Amino acid sequence: MADENKRQYDSIIRRYGDDILNSEGMNDSKRYIQHGDTSVYDHCVSVADMSLKIANTLKLKFDTVTLVRGSLLHDYFLYDWHEKDASHRLHGYHHSEKALSNAKRDFELNEVEEDMIRSHMFPLNISKVPRHKESVILCLADKLVSAAEVLHGIIWRAS
Repeated sequence: MADENKRQYDSIIRRYGDDILNSEGMNDSKRYIQHGDTSVYDHCVSVADMSLKIANTLKLKFDTVTLVRGSLLHDYFLYDWHEKDASHRLHGYHHSEKALSNAKRDFELNEVEEDMIRSHMFPLNISKVPRHKESVILCLADKLVSAAEVLHGIIWRAS
């Protein structure tokens, strides 16, 4: 059942996010590390997958296309935040606005997708409260996936 769900979610992500996944910006994100040894690209795909899992497990009504696209673009900041550069200071607080700016430049976004990207770092960014259920789902999915990636990196380095 788990493999079947994984294939189903992969298919949904491809169906609604193919243009994003094949874009120049997302291909660039394969070169940037997000957490541990996970690329930004792989992180965003994992977050889209987790967002679908959360929404379906909780039997929520949601916009599938919006959930997938907002999840894929939530970290579309397009730089290596690990580089020592003044523009990367306080990355956790500022990257959502950079991701939103880049996503608006490269793709057509709806209001909910914009809110998803802008608010995904809540509660770290306490003033950017999620206003839509898809935004809340993304926020939860991002925290779960990020924690797993960080822990995987710690465990991998320790072994």
